[in-house]
Amino acid sequence: MLPEGRFLAVTAIAISVAISTLDSTIANIALPTIAGDLGADPATSIWVITAYQLVMVMTLLPLSSLGEIVGYRRVYLGGLIVFTLASFVCAMASSLPTLVAARALQGLGAAGVVSVNTAMIRFIYPSRLLGRGVGFMAFVVAVSSALGPTLASAILSVASWIWLFAINVPFGLLAIVIGLRHLPETPGIARRFDWPDAILSAATFCLFILAVGEGAHAAAPALIAAELIGASILAIVLVRRQATQEAPILPLDLFRRPIFALSSLTSICSFTCQGLAFVALPFYFQTMLGRSQAETGLLMTPWPVAVAFMAPLAGRLADRYAAGILGSGGLAVLALGMLMMAWLPSGPSTFDIVWRMGICGAGFGFFQAPNLRTILASAPPHRSGGASGIIAISRLLGQTLGAALVALCLGLFPERGTVLALGLGAAFAAVAAIASLSRLVVSNKP
Repeated sequence: MLPEGRFLAVTAIAISVAISTLDSTIANIALPTIAGDLGADPATSIWVITAYQLVMVMTLLPLSSLGEIVGYRRVYLGGLIVFTLASFVCAMASSLPTLVAARALQGLGAAGVVSVNTAMIRFIYPSRLLGRGVGFMAFVVAVSSALGPTLASAILSVASWIWLFAINVPFGLLAIVIGLRHLPETPGIARRFDWPDAILSAATFCLFILAVGEGAHAAAPALIAAELIGASILAIVLVRRQATQEAPILPLDLFRRPIFALSSLTSICSFTCQGLAFVALPFYFQTMLGRSQAETGLLMTPWPVAVAFMAPLAGRLADRYAAGILGSGGLAVLALGMLMMAWLPSGPSTFDIVWRMGICGAGFGFFQAPNLRTILASAPPHRSGGASGIIAISRLLGQTLGAALVALCLGLFPERGTVLALGLGAAFAAVAAIASLSRLVVSNKP
């Protein structure tokens, strides 16, 4: 058991991670309503989602690097304060430009929280219990990601869309009060923050995410090519500038450690699989199976429920057994579950869907905590910020890629695109399982 002060610190982190993760998906379902109320066209209203995700991805690595310099507690609390203030502005917004600007500020605040939250866990939990700590965080992230659309539907059934954002304010204030009292101080490192490389990193990820999103929605090929070329050029410049640095913003020093690199690849592939599932399945349930929106929300529930059961157990086991074994086993189960979802019989019963979704969630939940523990433990303590940033950006990149691949599948195969997306998710889970198993035969030395 953790002492009371540390337990409250974990509670503050869990609350902030939950609301920041929910906000990455919770507004999606309300876009038509928001566009109508603010007099915006549907295409422009997409920026309510894009602004949040884009700013978050752009600033994750710079903020994790800043956390190593000034201390993770300061970056976390600063991000939480910005996120809570921005949520209030979102709720008060009377025009689309104001809402988009507030959502961008929300993304910056969320990046401050999630860029260092795993590093904070490393300082709160003793090393012998680190698996339990990351297992709990894996549970919070997975459940928050999965429940976003369902929670949004519940709120919109009884209140206006402004409450999707206003609900964050009391929870944010609670986390701030608890965090100010109980979050431990973490040591900083005496070095300067690298502003030029921070800007290069942000611009690289910005162009890459824009290219992926626009490619999935059949934008002009010349524009997509220009964005990809620009991202590639900036990435090359960034890598060359940071190759000789001891603690680069883009943690090249950590990727020289085979276990860290393989674990990060495993994370990206697993979240791509989850992204494919969470975007494709609502289309599948409603379009192909004729289920209602309420039924769809319930049918999505077994996945997070299974994660809730498995993640804490896997976290405990991760403190005793190799992540290569635990992770590959969980991912194999996830791949099997995705294949069974793709091969659902025509006219399946609710039970047919529920037990398959439960298998997917159990596999994902059993993999995630051991993998998070390995990523964090394979980095030196003074590079916990870099590892925490990679954990967060791997999740977001995977989810973004998964959503883009669903859009591509639906564009190419309107009738069977969702089934193809589920099969593609199984393939990503299988690749992740192979990468996870490979960790058993490599060392952690650079």
